[in-house]
Amino acid sequence: MPGWEDVRELALRFPGTEETTSYGTPAIRARKALLARLRDDDGTLVLRVDYEERLALVHEQPDVFSVTRHYEDYPFVLVRLGAVDRDELAELLEEAWRSVAPKRLVTGYDAGAATS
Repeated sequence: MPGWEDVRELALRFPGTEETTSYGTPAIRARKALLARLRDDDGTLVLRVDYEERLALVHEQPDVFSVTRHYEDYPFVLVRLGAVDRDELAELLEEAWRSVAPKRLVTGYDAGAATS
């Protein structure tokens, strides 16, 4: 069961990411864009995803992913950290990072990953 420390570890491996706060809770940003933040309840993560991906996640795993009215018009999904698979969380964080990171950072990261 992943927690905030797992989110930090998984997200901060990407270039240009930083830990910060959002609405008084821990958050991860890349280029000032919010990738993820912990909600006040300490068990739900707000995670950047595109709308199509969000639809699929909520439809396929409603026990893990959801959307409140507040987030309907924003590219975010709510993730129950106690129910999400760590590998899936890692994949979603990488997709979130790729969606906002400069191309040069993505290219550099991919080149480094290819030589590792």
